[in-house]
Amino acid sequence: MSRDLNRFFLEADRAVLVVVDVQERLVPAMPKKVYRRLKKSIDVLARAAKELGVPVVTTEQYPRGLGHTVPELADACAETVVEKVSFGCCGEPTFIEKLKELGRTQVVLTGMEAHVCVYQTVLGLLDSGYNVHLVSDAICSRNKHDYLAGVDNARCAGAVVSTTEMVLFQFLQQAGTPEFKFVSGLVKERDSDKD
Repeated sequence: MSRDLNRFFLEADRAVLVVVDVQERLVPAMPKKVYRRLKKSIDVLARAAKELGVPVVTTEQYPRGLGHTVPELADACAETVVEKVSFGCCGEPTFIEKLKELGRTQVVLTGMEAHVCVYQTVLGLLDSGYNVHLVSDAICSRNKHDYLAGVDNARCAGAVVSTTEMVLFQFLQQAGTPEFKFVSGLVKERDSDKD
């Protein structure tokens, strides 16, 4: 039996990293340990993206009420920031315009919450023809039940559920390069940084 594996492949020159709504007034509602994992994972992905030439698009849900992207990620995620009021990012015309402008076909998706804005963004991106890689250790919800439902439905809809390291090493493709050394250092830093 032959399977179409194309959607599982990920390439730095075809991808964009999307960071959904990691905002100041949303964070206190998240489980602390889960949020720390998400923050570390997104930081590593964003820093690696910069090194590898992968564009980063960040969204902020109603920032007047929910604040802006958390200070710890603001610099790494400042390349393109799109404000929105729709839960799914694709409901904001500026978001879709930016993706089209970038000309990338693969979206590496991170952020919060997994079962609301992230999940609705998965559906919108898939419906728009993008290959979506949902980074399971770089998304969260207030409770585990909603997180699991969001991830499961995203997978059923056609998203590839991945992890930070899976994404990074697919971007790299091989060892022995300066980029490999840089990204390996980020992974080691993340793994050794215990809160």
